Amino acid sequence: MEIQGKIKMIDETKTYGTNGFRKREMVITTEEQYPQHILVEFVQDKTDLLNNFKEGQNVKVSINLRGREWVNPQGETKYFNSITGWRIENLSDSVSGDMPPMPPVEAFEPANDLNEEDHDDLPF
Repeated sequence: MEIQGKIKMIDETKTYGTNGFRKREMVITTEEQYPQHILVEFVQDKTDLLNNFKEGQNVKVSINLRGREWVNPQGETKYFNSITGWRIENLSDSVSGDMPPMPPVEAFEPANDLNEEDHDDLPF
């Protein structure tokens, strides 16, 4: 799944437990009639993906939905959901791609020396 929007907040990487579990959270605000503020978490080596991004950028984030069950000490069963990001793309860069910009029309000279007899290259 993917979500698109503007980065509202990027938190710092936090480490938990003795095994060094790393997590970094970001909030994306969708751009629709009723904007939503979606919390996306990046874990372990994916936390580094956010290093090149900053608040205010328009991005597309590839996500997985995760759900888990937990039984508390009183025996009650609870369910939790999380949104985990695994790829992030800057939308403004993806539009232009790797192609250089097109020169303005004034940079081209008109082709005045065309002779139609020289350009009859049809195969039939």
